[in-house]
Amino acid sequence: MGLLKIDKNTLVEPKVKTTPQNVAEANDSLFRATMNLPNAAKHCGMTEKEMKLTFWEFLKYNKPDYEISQDSPQISRG
Repeated sequence: MGLLKIDKNTLVEPKVKTTPQNVAEANDSLFRATMNLPNAAKHCGMTEKEMKLTFWEFLKYNKPDYEISQDSPQISRG
């Protein structure tokens, strides 16, 4: 292949099919902070905005599964 000839197929990532399993994996990874938003969106074939809206729905209907202890330090927010 010449210097100016670039194969377009190697530059474009294959389209990922959005499945409930992929979305569940991405939501769980976002919740556990093991994946960031752009990677999670790419993992399930969504745009970042779609993934953000889906994750907000996930947070709305899934309560936290951890407890904050009473002796934890307070962080000032101001």
